[in-house]
Amino acid sequence: MIKIICVGKIKEKFYQEAINEYKKRLSKYTKLEIVECKDYSDGSIDEIIAKEKEEIIKYIADRDYVITLEIDGNQIDSVGLANKLNQVFNTTSTITFIIGGSYGLHQDIKDKSNYALSFSRMTFPHQLFRVILLEQLYRSYKINNNESYHK
Repeated sequence: MIKIICVGKIKEKFYQEAINEYKKRLSKYTKLEIVECKDYSDGSIDEIIAKEKEEIIKYIADRDYVITLEIDGNQIDSVGLANKLNQVFNTTSTITFIIGGSYGLHQDIKDKSNYALSFSRMTFPHQLFRVILLEQLYRSYKINNNESYHK
């Protein structure tokens, strides 16, 4: 199973449509759960990420393999991600991806991470990034099943 814990809700219809398309495609390969946590805007940056941490942490199970999405995380290509998923699923049944809010992730969440992953040094809108993550997960399954899609 893949669980994606993310801060904030999808507001734009076109992002929601893309997310739904990849959820449908991924359903052939795995159970997918997307958890949307409340995003905060009141308070200092430290207060905001502390509140978001409390929301996120409720959804992390002890047995989950946690992959945090961090700008300073490891950068791998699509084949590398596919290999990582294969490797992890040999030892655990749930991989949990965590997408933080505008100010990133609290250190306590980073400390729970088994693997820090960065898709780029660039900053992406959180709503768009969710689509990018789902597309890469779909691509990983296609790679791992030797199905045409990845070139």
